[in-house]
Amino acid sequence: MRDKGKLELKNRLKVARAEKQINQSNLAKIVGVSRQTISNIETYEYVPSAKLALLLCIALDIEFEKLFYFE
Repeated sequence: MRDKGKLELKNRLKVARAEKQINQSNLAKIVGVSRQTISNIETYEYVPSAKLALLLCIALDIEFEKLFYFE
């Protein structure tokens, strides 16, 4: 059960990746992680570090606030 008031970091990584026509493997190579890490971020099983989140934004040419959000 989710704690009331607890913010969860969500993302639009899958959508942003599709818009740029980049698959998980290629994005993973660009930012220096495994394809599984990208998959886990997209399915909210893994929360990226600030560094990785920024690298993803740079790789996808998208502002942080458009890629990541709290819910």
